Amino acid sequence: MQAEIGEDDKAPRAPSRDQDRARGALLIIDMINCFDFSGAETVLPKAILAADAILGLRAAFERRGWPIIYVNDNFGEWHSERSRLVERALSHPNPVLEKLRPRDKDFFVIKPQFSGFYATNLPVLLSKLGVDRLVLTGIATDICVLFTAADAHMRDYRLWIPRNAVGAETAEHDQWALSIMEKSMAAETAPTDDLNAETWFERRLG
Repeated sequence: MQAEIGEDDKAPRAPSRDQDRARGALLIIDMINCFDFSGAETVLPKAILAADAILGLRAAFERRGWPIIYVNDNFGEWHSERSRLVERALSHPNPVLEKLRPRDKDFFVIKPQFSGFYATNLPVLLSKLGVDRLVLTGIATDICVLFTAADAHMRDYRLWIPRNAVGAETAEHDQWALSIMEKSMAAETAPTDDLNAETWFERRLG
C-alpha cells in the first residue's frame, strides 16, 4: 500500500527528509469508486455534489503549491494499483471520476481499511511533505472520512472537513459524523460556500 511517487517524470516526488510542518494537504478519500456497493444509489448524488466542492479546493491547493493526495480503498483487490483502480471505476459511466480523475502530479495512497493512516505510508508521506493541517473530503462521512479524521486528530493535525465536500448514505449519518469530528476532534466543518480556502489557510497559520 504505497503512494506512487516518482513513477514517471511528471509524478510527484516527496523530499528525502522530513520538511518543517507548515503546509496543508488535501485528502480525497474513496472517490475513485464504482459505486456498486449497497446504498450506493443514495451516496452517488451526494458524491457528485461533493466532487464540485472538491474541485474548488483542489484549485486552491494548486495555487498555493500544496499537495493533493488521493486516499483510496483497494476494494479487496490486493494486487491493485492506481491505474487499475481508475480503469475499473471507469469501466462504466462515472460522473464522479470524470470530474475528479487523478493527475500525474497528484499523490496516491491505497488503503486496506477504513482509515487512510492504517497500514499505509500516509504518515511518512505527510511528514516528508511538511504537512501540519489536512482538509478531508470524500466518502463516506461516517466511515472512512471519520476514521481518517480520528487518526489525524491523534497525530495533532489540524482539520477541516467541509460538509459540502463529503457524503454519507443518509443526512443523519452525515450530521452524526460531522458533529463528532467537530466536537471531539476540533475539526472545522463549515462548507466551502461559507469558508474560503484561503481564509482557512491563513487562520490555521496563526
